[in-house]
Amino acid sequence: MSHPRGPLAQLRRGHEELVLGLLRKHGPLSRGELGKLCQLSRTTLYDILAGLVAGGAVVAAGPQDAPRGRGRPAETLTLNPEAGQAIGIDFARRAVHVAAVNLAHEIVGSASEPHDADLPWEQRVDLAERLIGSLNDGGLRLGALSAIGAGVVGPVGWPEPEDDPEPEDDPEPDEPAHPVQPLLRERFGAPVLLDNNTRLAALGEAIWGAAAGDRDVLYLRLSHGVGGGLVVGGALHRGAYGLSGEFGHITVDPDGAPCDCGGTGCLETVASIRAVLDAYRAAGGRADDVPELVKAIRAGDGTALTLLEGVGGTIGGVLAAVCNAIGPSVIVVGGELAETGPALIEPVERALRAQVMPVSRHRVSLRRATLGEAAGALGGIALVLHESPLLSRYPAGPDLAPDLLEDIKRRQP
Repeated sequence: MSHPRGPLAQLRRGHEELVLGLLRKHGPLSRGELGKLCQLSRTTLYDILAGLVAGGAVVAAGPQDAPRGRGRPAETLTLNPEAGQAIGIDFARRAVHVAAVNLAHEIVGSASEPHDADLPWEQRVDLAERLIGSLNDGGLRLGALSAIGAGVVGPVGWPEPEDDPEPEDDPEPDEPAHPVQPLLRERFGAPVLLDNNTRLAALGEAIWGAAAGDRDVLYLRLSHGVGGGLVVGGALHRGAYGLSGEFGHITVDPDGAPCDCGGTGCLETVASIRAVLDAYRAAGGRADDVPELVKAIRAGDGTALTLLEGVGGTIGGVLAAVCNAIGPSVIVVGGELAETGPALIEPVERALRAQVMPVSRHRVSLRRATLGEAAGALGGIALVLHESPLLSRYPAGPDLAPDLLEDIKRRQP
């Protein structure tokens, strides 16, 4: 049975979210303390609390000490961490990253494992399930899942413009946004929300990471692909057709190498892991992966340092151009290549300062990402919880079929 709809149902849901938010922020509270903080009428508050307690979302935390030893101690209420869990999964090009939180927004754990780039989706889901099973010392209650937020490479579920002719092979209207969506839903028995994994990493950094609390953020991830995300005016910017944040496909060399997107000389052909390692080896260096490149840098390898000076300058130029157009206050750089540290970040900053408008030069903060490989998975969790102001203008579809949206509503307290 689905929940009733309409203004009264929405109002009640809003009251429930208000109470849950106060308990999440302040910890255990008495009914009197909740009443002062939420300013709901006593009747309304007690009705809301009765429903939350009956549903298991809120439990008694024990009595408080009564003032001056008089009267019966007031019962305090708190969130029940076991009432529900949310899982985030980042299906990167060559790795799977997972994270989980409970109802109290406490991070239960995170885990990652690399894989071959051509690993079939069924096996990637197998890997995700195994990693999730390892969280919380194997004690994660999968039966309590309220939803899964997943990130995948590339645009997700964007509709064709209305005036474009429909291709003959157009998917059916009820076809999932990505093949991993039905696989995850069948495996975990929970609704699945999808978005671009790099945009979810931007969301994670803007909520829990390097840009927490900032309202205008540009996030760039330098990995096997190059992409990013934008937080504009305190909201995650998704863009028309889900195409926001494709910074890796800004042209930096019209005569450069062909890109997988079909263009030529994109930033990704210069600043992706493969591009940097190929350029380093072509210049006489030896490194099969980023950790080996980092070792060469720490050893003072001139070839590596010179290469990253040029790559960083190119990246900084792109960031400056985007800054001049968007006007962020914070730029966050993440991804495996950011592990090369000052050898890359310092030339990025020099080029940024040189090319951004003078009025913005000292107003933009360049920061390293802090969440590491878990950023995209944590962004997926934020998408599930949907309680951050960053998601205030985030659409429910086309990433989420209507029946899945109703399923989430039914599962939430």
